[in-house]
Amino acid sequence: MPSVKQVQVTFDCKDPERVARFWCEVLGYVVPPPPAGFATWDDFALAQPPEDRGAWFACVDPTGAGPRLYFQRVPEDRVVKNRVHLDVRVGTGLVGAERLAALEAECARLVALGAVHVQTLYADDKNESCIPMQDVEGNEFCLD
Repeated sequence: MPSVKQVQVTFDCKDPERVARFWCEVLGYVVPPPPAGFATWDDFALAQPPEDRGAWFACVDPTGAGPRLYFQRVPEDRVVKNRVHLDVRVGTGLVGAERLAALEAECARLVALGAVHVQTLYADDKNESCIPMQDVEGNEFCLD
């Protein structure tokens, strides 16, 4: 059986480009080059039927280490809790007050980009602090 070579994380959303550009800022990702034969993404969009324009967008890790993120337009709103979410690991290796300070600083940066701070879960006897958040369309993620 062949091994998996890549993983792509797909988001359903209303405005794929807006959500993709938000996640580019969160993760330091970039918008990949337009498809072959097109100088720009705008040129590509103009070549699509009107109903397909803006139907999807993607962003990639410029180092190639992280998964590609793909955003596809869907007609329905998100109505329940995500079954899968991203953990943005900004506190890895940090503990206590140092970890909380790193999480809070990143939270403030992301709120300025349009994210929503849901709550801060403080460290206890079993877990370190984390901050549940929502992206610009309400998709849940955690600063961890």
